Amino acid sequence: MADKGEWHEERDRKGHAMVPATPRDVVHIRVGSFMLVCAFAFAVLGVITGAPVMTAIAIALAVGTVVDIILAVRRQNRRSDGEAG
Repeated sequence: MADKGEWHEERDRKGHAMVPATPRDVVHIRVGSFMLVCAFAFAVLGVITGAPVMTAIAIALAVGTVVDIILAVRRQNRRSDGEAG
């Protein structure tokens, strides 16, 4: 039995999950995750080499990327219609 507020995702005939998503949201999430890896690498490199400006820029970029990913996921969850991602 499904509780109130519980959401079950639909599946296609191959068994893949079908969730409402726009290509823009998918790109924001995928490119953002790649940017997070790069920002982490630059932050570590900045700490190792003693470059505080590079570390600060990498951290600021990472925070901005996390915010963008969170907003994309929220847009995706709010949608009741759209393409299956």
